[in-house]
Amino acid sequence: MYIDFHTHGKLAKKLPFSTKYTDWLMGEAMCAKLDAICLTEHFNTLQFDELYGYLMKVCKREGDSLITREGLRIFAGMETDIAEGGHILTIGTPENILELNARLEPYKEKGRFLSFEKLMDLFQEYPVIVGAAHPYREGGHIPELPLEQLRRLHFLDLNGKDVALDREYFEEKTGALAKILDVPMISGSDTHQAVQYGCVRTHLKDTVNRVEKLYEQIKAGNYDIVVSPYAAFQVKTAGLLKKALKEIHALGGDYVSVLTGQ
Repeated sequence: MYIDFHTHGKLAKKLPFSTKYTDWLMGEAMCAKLDAICLTEHFNTLQFDELYGYLMKVCKREGDSLITREGLRIFAGMETDIAEGGHILTIGTPENILELNARLEPYKEKGRFLSFEKLMDLFQEYPVIVGAAHPYREGGHIPELPLEQLRRLHFLDLNGKDVALDREYFEEKTGALAKILDVPMISGSDTHQAVQYGCVRTHLKDTVNRVEKLYEQIKAGNYDIVVSPYAAFQVKTAGLLKKALKEIHALGGDYVSVLTGQ
């Protein structure tokens, strides 16, 4: 099963949710040879609950995952900012992710983000798996946190945007921290725009539909990370396209119709 552990269902968190855009993204994920994704939408995106409400309505439930009409498997997730600087990925059932997101409502503005320790305390109340997103990206401070706190993580994210910038550096740094913490390093594209799908993928040996089984697979090392030879081109192109589509929206145009032709 080829899975992307870090994806988004909207073009940008401050733009309105669009069912057409999300449908297009899910379809493009399959075109990029993905069997599954973890939909780790920003916890403070507009209409977070509507995004998941829509997917739970139109998808078939299989275990903890949702299956689109086209057959893409979706594991629910969330990307949360921490006060120290950095992002934390959480993967769980749709119900648990929605409940956690509601509980984080008072902490969705910069200056009010929870600390890493308090966020982990909250997550520990739920059967979710938690990882550090792009831990060595500029502006983040996750590697500087106390080791006893970092060892509460379940995985680290080798991020597609970082790999496209400098694969050797980010792979070495993230891999070294993963060894110190004794946690797996998996991969996620961090895409908001479908061109970026497939820049990195994680190949699991088995197909799973439960979050617990997903964690068992990566903890046991039953996976390989696949990096596209075109990763840098994909990420650069996706960034340019995202910028253009946001400008269309800012000028009052319908970026979804421009993109999908619908």
